[in-house]
Amino acid sequence: MTTFFLKTFGCRVNQVESQALLEDFLRHGFTPAVNFETADICLLNTCTVTHQADKDVEKLVRQILRRNPHARLILTGCYAAAHAAHIQSTFPQAQVVGKYDLGRVLFNEEDVCWAVSGHEGHSRAFIKIQDGCDCFCSYCIVPFARPDKRSKPQEDVLAEIQNLVHNGFAEIVLTGINIGNYKCPQTGADLAVLCEKIAQLPGEFRIRFSSIELQTVTAGVIAALKKYPARFCNYFHLPLQAGCDSVLKAMNRHYDTAAYRAKVDELRASAPQMGIFADVIAGFPTETEDDFEQTVQFIRQIKLAGLHVFSYSARPGTKAAALPQLPPAEIKRRAEVLRALDKELRISFAASLVGTEQTVFIEEHKNGHLQGITSNFQPVILEEETSVHGLVRVEVTRSEGPLCFAKLIV
Repeated sequence: MTTFFLKTFGCRVNQVESQALLEDFLRHGFTPAVNFETADICLLNTCTVTHQADKDVEKLVRQILRRNPHARLILTGCYAAAHAAHIQSTFPQAQVVGKYDLGRVLFNEEDVCWAVSGHEGHSRAFIKIQDGCDCFCSYCIVPFARPDKRSKPQEDVLAEIQNLVHNGFAEIVLTGINIGNYKCPQTGADLAVLCEKIAQLPGEFRIRFSSIELQTVTAGVIAALKKYPARFCNYFHLPLQAGCDSVLKAMNRHYDTAAYRAKVDELRASAPQMGIFADVIAGFPTETEDDFEQTVQFIRQIKLAGLHVFSYSARPGTKAAALPQLPPAEIKRRAEVLRALDKELRISFAASLVGTEQTVFIEEHKNGHLQGITSNFQPVILEEETSVHGLVRVEVTRSEGPLCFAKLIV
């Protein structure tokens, strides 16, 4: 009986890919190992979005080579794709395999089946509908690691959602490297058409988008979400990266602050209490102190619901890596300022929902109370003891910091 160890680094896309790989391993008769030291196959699904991500992968590679030298060690994912030559020279025992070659290498099949039937350890399910990016933002290594844009056939997406709903998942997240670029390879259907098809599926469930670029949030996508408010979450995660036009231009982001503000206004006009979150990068090489202050003020002005803060990390091969870099201490300081702002935004957003009715997806039972998230991604604690699950209607009674408390609407 062949045993395997599967380790995931990095983003949600990698996590859902690893879930699909896990299911494929089990379907082909492999057995999970207790740890990497006892595995016949060690498969690392890697990330290279930061320098630290590279170091984390290399640390585990060294541990496996030292403690289980006879294992078949396979590296896939973004670090493996972007740094294949380095891996082969530094770790010649390791085998570098592209994502779309894993089926042939592992299972003697044409491709891995990238569908999932659940998501181990999660109450929500995630499905990958798209892969690849060719935007080439000046700081980003992803287009070098995932250059080929691919989309899952529409019928496969719909079947996967139906199977997840059948398996009891009431919230499903559509994810990918750039999901707004979704295009069915058979029909040419875009994300808006896919949303219309999803809305027609039976069952009680809702769909949430993962991060999506604002240029790809089309009028058709917004119309579909507005038409089916019970099916699609009242939420967008729109990467911002900087609230200063000169920095956005240096980042090669293909929009300015006016376009970002206009998209935020358009989304809020389409639905009340829209939860809009954003990625933001602290310490991009060209970012002056004045530029940084512009970013802080812009985020305050448009009143985002929360931030995902990244400290800039130079990635060799990208245009930004060749620029003079800011001191690490200054990058850290700016990141801390943005994280403090994130807390303010989340506290304010929670307070804005007091007195409203919301649909909450119950995620867990913790400290004697059920906890979940609203459609607009607000964490909620139910004040009464109850055994409900799935999607429930509540009235938000109060907020404490970034949390809301609510009672069931019977």
